[in-house]
Amino acid sequence: MNDFLKRTIQREEINSAILGSSRSLKVYLPPGYNDLLSYPVVYCQDGNDFFTMGRIATISNQLILEEDVAPFIVVGVSVERSRRTSEYAADGENTEAYKRFFCEEMIPFIEERYPIRREAKSRILAGDSLGGTVSLHIALDYPELFANILSLSGAYFPSSIDRMEEEADLSWLRMWMIVGLDETDVETSSGTFDFVQFNRRAKLALEQRNCDLHYVEKPGNHTWGLWQKELPDGLRHFFAPDRLA
Repeated sequence: MNDFLKRTIQREEINSAILGSSRSLKVYLPPGYNDLLSYPVVYCQDGNDFFTMGRIATISNQLILEEDVAPFIVVGVSVERSRRTSEYAADGENTEAYKRFFCEEMIPFIEERYPIRREAKSRILAGDSLGGTVSLHIALDYPELFANILSLSGAYFPSSIDRMEEEADLSWLRMWMIVGLDETDVETSSGTFDFVQFNRRAKLALEQRNCDLHYVEKPGNHTWGLWQKELPDGLRHFFAPDRLA
C-alpha cells in the first residue's frame, strides 16, 4: 500500500481574466511520469474534494500500479463554496463565465505545462452533484474538447434535461453515471430534491440520443462515502486497457 501513497501532486495558480480572480489547481502525475510522453487527463470539478475526500490520487496510483490501467493525469480545479452554485448550476449567474474560463483559459494553461493529449476522447470531465451538472453542460457546449463524463450523483435539474433534449444525437458522448438509491430526499441550498429521479430522467434523455452510457444505481447517500467507493470503477471504465483508444 505504501507505493499507492507515494503520490506526485503539483500545485498551480491561474489568474483568470474571465472570472476576474485567481484559481488554484492540483495536478496529479502518474507513477513513471515522463514529460516526453503524452497522457490522457481527468479534469475534476470540486478539485480539492476529489483529492481529499475522494482520494483520487491514491486510487489512481493503485489502478496504475496494481491493475495495469493506462497512466493518466488528474487536474483538480478548486471552487469557493460561496461561488459554487453560481458557477456550477445550469442557470447560475456565473456559469457561462466559468465554462469559458474552464475551456478558454484553464485547459490551455495546463496543456502548456504538461504533456496532455489534446483529442476530445482523451479528456474526461468528472464531477459530483452540481459538479456533474457543469461537466455535462461544458461537454455539450464544447463537444470539440470533451467526449467523456464521469458523473457522481449529478444534479440534473429540469434545465439540464432540457439542454440534453436540445441535442439530436449524442452518440459521440461517453458517460459513466452513478446515483445512490438513498438519494431521494437530498437537502440543498435550493431545496430538497430526489436525485434518483433526476438521474433516471437524465439516463432516459441520454439513451434516447444514443449516448454511450454506463449507468449504475447502488445503495448509498449523497456523500463522498458513496462516491469514493465507486470512483475506481468510474476511472476503470475510461482507462482500463481495453477501453482507452
